[in-house]
Amino acid sequence: MSSLRHSNVIELDYAPQQKIRELLREQSALDNAITVSMGPQHPSTHGVLRLELILDGETVISAKPDIGYLHTGMEKQMETKKYQQNIVITDRMDYLNPMGNNLGYVMTVEKLLGLTHDIPPRAQTLRVLLTELQRIASHLVWLGTHALDLGAMSLFFYCFREREKVLNIYEAVCGGRMTVSYFRVGGLPYDVPPNFNRLVRDFLDEFPAALAEYHKLLTNNPIFQKRTRGVGVLSGEDAIALGVTGPTLRGSGVAHDVRRAEPYCGYETYDFDIPVEREGDVYARYLVRMREMEESWKICRQALDRLKPGPIKADSPKIVLPDREEMKHQMDALIHHFLLAAYGFSVPPGEAYHAIEGSKGELGFYIISDGTERPFRCHVRGPSFVNLQAIPKLCQGALLADVVAIIGSLDIVLGEIDR
Repeated sequence: MSSLRHSNVIELDYAPQQKIRELLREQSALDNAITVSMGPQHPSTHGVLRLELILDGETVISAKPDIGYLHTGMEKQMETKKYQQNIVITDRMDYLNPMGNNLGYVMTVEKLLGLTHDIPPRAQTLRVLLTELQRIASHLVWLGTHALDLGAMSLFFYCFREREKVLNIYEAVCGGRMTVSYFRVGGLPYDVPPNFNRLVRDFLDEFPAALAEYHKLLTNNPIFQKRTRGVGVLSGEDAIALGVTGPTLRGSGVAHDVRRAEPYCGYETYDFDIPVEREGDVYARYLVRMREMEESWKICRQALDRLKPGPIKADSPKIVLPDREEMKHQMDALIHHFLLAAYGFSVPPGEAYHAIEGSKGELGFYIISDGTERPFRCHVRGPSFVNLQAIPKLCQGALLADVVAIIGSLDIVLGEIDR
């Protein structure tokens, strides 16, 4: 297909009406060009995503993502609720990264309140440990579904076997498995259970063998390599220009990680590497995520070793709920509990943006406060939403079957895209 045909298709959305009619006439002369709607019911679109594909035979001339089928208006909902009530909404954006969503939101509110440096060390360590476990669990879902898209069915079950162990830890900690709502502004609502250390250590002891098993099944598999190597290539320059972050960016040779670039929760004190691959294809993004699970495993071991007894809430009674036992014996604590539960807490006027390294890239929350107990404006910089705009670049010139591999390599979640 000539470059002229490529430019004609791309200009369709932006040309004036007369130009559109001319281009349509030119397009009709391309005997082999057809338009195919992929999704939103197609299982390998990983949610209610529709792609409008223009094909020359089985070669993709252009691919345009069509979103909005799941739109929930979460950001506008957050402007109608008290600050502490919005934590449950963040769980449901990227529902494979709920701990990370909780963390990004509460740290933004803490920034507005000036509480960033008042979070006790035990709470900070638990935040790191639980979000890194979440990164592993999120990557396991990606690995299982990505392999399933390409025909490797057994790996899906093996990945969910390990993910269940992480969800069991979450259930022991807070009673929830996917919608955890565990982090709070000012720390944590309550401490982890007595068997927490044993559960985590058991998982960490078993995980390296499982990761080696995944590598044995896929990494050198010739069929998997033929489906992924040289497919969906994205250069580092294009990735930066498109705003891509996370494993997709690092798979294109750019060593950017928010945990290193703008450390939070004490990440600067942990020993871990930033996996980078330079090929920029589907296989490179696979390798980055596989190595990231190993690095998260290393961080979890360090966090578990430094987990010492201590408080898990900031000393700020007008913002943080008191302990239950304290509330039963102290009138001041009972009054603070009643006021916080009934009316919430107000946040000084101002604006703040805080980003974390989510499982899919830079996850940022931007909040404007007008001095009340509810956000005046709230906006989420979701990595799935931003990374999705690389689809047209990645798919152009690929085969129709490659589109499935390309979508899977981005690891998108439509709950975050259509928030």
